[in-house]
Amino acid sequence: MTGETPRVSVVVPAYNEGVAIVPVLDRLFESVHLACEVLVVVDDENDTTVPVVEEYALKEPRIRCLVNTYGRGPANAIRYGIDAAAAPVAVVTMADGCDDPRQIDDLARLVDRGVAVAAASRYMPGGQQVGGPVLKGVLSKTAGKSLRLLAHTGTRDATNSFKAYSTDFVREVGIDSRDGFEIGIELTAKAKRIGRPVAEIPTIWLDRQAGVSNFKVAKWIPGYLRWYRFAFGPRLTAEQVRARGKRYRKEEQD
Repeated sequence: MTGETPRVSVVVPAYNEGVAIVPVLDRLFESVHLACEVLVVVDDENDTTVPVVEEYALKEPRIRCLVNTYGRGPANAIRYGIDAAAAPVAVVTMADGCDDPRQIDDLARLVDRGVAVAAASRYMPGGQQVGGPVLKGVLSKTAGKSLRLLAHTGTRDATNSFKAYSTDFVREVGIDSRDGFEIGIELTAKAKRIGRPVAEIPTIWLDRQAGVSNFKVAKWIPGYLRWYRFAFGPRLTAEQVRARGKRYRKEEQD
């Protein structure tokens, strides 16, 4: 970190990316012009991503590698990263290079202007999804468009992880996901239920070009469905949302 206070904290959950993360980081630092910090979050100090990021940090002081202590999995890594964020805006982006880092500044500025969640949308005019499993794409597109049409969530792409969040908003409502990548739909649904604005900009998502995706459709569908249903209903207070989330976690543990 430099002495400059970051305007955006970029949270990058990573799992054994090794040297494959280097071009992703290169593009990120070339693209982000706002004062930033980049938090690469892993589950284990023996993750192959760690030494690569530590070496990268020798030339780029704005990056840190954090070892998540909340539990394994992407949801806990994202949660840990947002909790560690020093900026008022946290942008979650993937370590596999599927997201367009040139949009991080625009997403962060939308949060600066007052939205709680700014989504990079594959399913609005100008957006596109290139590659990836067909079933995953169909389910994601159906969920996003139906939520916007029927629940008025403010985005056609509630399931995309590539989003910017007001860190004050996240700390107000909490994050209850503990497993997959459903945090994107969880926080979109929570923003809708407490009446906080959600905005979107189009994005082009590219399937990863190296390595193997860690996305597990069958395992994580129940979590997505829970937050999909949560988006429908009357307005709640932040306290009511937090209480509902605690109940969800207790049901999962039982």
